[in-house]
Amino acid sequence: MSEWTSEEVATQIVRASRTAHRLPAVRLQTHFNLWPIIVRTEFERMAGDDIPLYRAPPSPAEIDQMLEVMRWMKYLTIEERLLLWMRAERYAWDEIGRRFGLCRTTAWRHWKSTILKLVQALDDQSRNDQALRIQKHH
Repeated sequence: MSEWTSEEVATQIVRASRTAHRLPAVRLQTHFNLWPIIVRTEFERMAGDDIPLYRAPPSPAEIDQMLEVMRWMKYLTIEERLLLWMRAERYAWDEIGRRFGLCRTTAWRHWKSTILKLVQALDDQSRNDQALRIQKHH
């Protein structure tokens, strides 16, 4: 993309957050179990509290896009990163404001300015990339 908009950047951050939640859980395989698998009856399964949550794993393209969004974070401070990720995780503005010691309107203004800062950095990066491509061809 040559020109980024704040809506596109915000949407990409939300998608990256959702993709990260759909990644498989990381499990250490330090212990293993030699006990046989317990086959439960239908009534035992219905009485159980553990309802399995099945999420479709993200596609490789979605993972690549998530990693690209994570590379964007190098342009931001740690506080700005946290602000963007909290909003992508659908935290309410009141909660975000409490975390940063701001009112909800000021928290929204900080989020908006951080998005615009990121848009500017991405536009500058794309212009630099285009200049490099032009120099390589000449």
